[in-house]
Amino acid sequence: MAIQQSHPWAAYVGRRLVRFLLSLALLVTATFGMVHVIPGDPVRASLGVTASPELIAARTHALGLDLPLWEQYGRHVAGLFTGELGESLVSGLPVAQTIADRLPYTALLALVAFAVVMLTAIPVGMALAAWTRGGRRRGLELVFTGVSGFLAVVPEFLLAVALIVVFAVTLELLPVADVTGAMGPEHYVLPALALALGPAAALGRIVRVEALGVLSSDYMRTARAKRLPARLVYLRHALPNLLTGALTIGGLLISGLIAGSVLVENVFAWPGLGDALVEAIKAKDYPVVQGVVLVYGAAVLLVNLLVDVALGRLDPRSTIRED
Repeated sequence: MAIQQSHPWAAYVGRRLVRFLLSLALLVTATFGMVHVIPGDPVRASLGVTASPELIAARTHALGLDLPLWEQYGRHVAGLFTGELGESLVSGLPVAQTIADRLPYTALLALVAFAVVMLTAIPVGMALAAWTRGGRRRGLELVFTGVSGFLAVVPEFLLAVALIVVFAVTLELLPVADVTGAMGPEHYVLPALALALGPAAALGRIVRVEALGVLSSDYMRTARAKRLPARLVYLRHALPNLLTGALTIGGLLISGLIAGSVLVENVFAWPGLGDALVEAIKAKDYPVVQGVVLVYGAAVLLVNLLVDVALGRLDPRSTIRED
């Protein structure tokens, strides 16, 4: 109690770190149990019905699936610290190598999509709040609400298909995928838009509502009464009060972008973790599925931790101890 009262920031970070480690432990346990709760023999399912019993027994022994459950779990946890995530049942390559080869593509795509979301939603939300404040321009408000609401609920993979039809097939302006593996900037446009349009629309609606409250506050009326330039009114007085909420929602959006990238990557044949996950599921390559799901889950937990810490730094009220 004394430590929490004298060092609220340290106590806040400590609580978030403990929650992160507990969630990570549950994630590791869940990914380990995933192989064991799937009906049937994963080795036989991956090798096919024509595989001989000797081959199945040899592969089962090589994967350590014939060991007691507690020993398998211990090896699973120990492998996480050494980077040993097992081998693919299909290719025989280490799972860690597959993840290392594919992770940069997924991470960069998610970062580009997140940048598009933040650089689009915040300015558009603030602009719409300024233009529609006080009941003005009702038609513009209705159009924005309708379009943003539609984009926010459409699944990413449907947006991906629509973007391909319009910009790649009909207009022939942008490529869908590069089978040679040479990914240029133009190859990021459609996948990033497919991931970003829905979250940007949702965040834009939230920013507009928050901005309407900020613009009607007393200190904003005072700033306008002083006849300050519009640039200072919106950037110096309004924007800082919107960043806390935008950062909170933005952290959730990153988690959504990471999860949504699975199907989007498959639509665009993107050489990332999402495409590898779908391929592994179809091939019943459970070690790869296990490793990729673990990376996705750990990434979501880490992003939530970083957002909580950043939010606590920007808004000291967040460091108050929860009752």
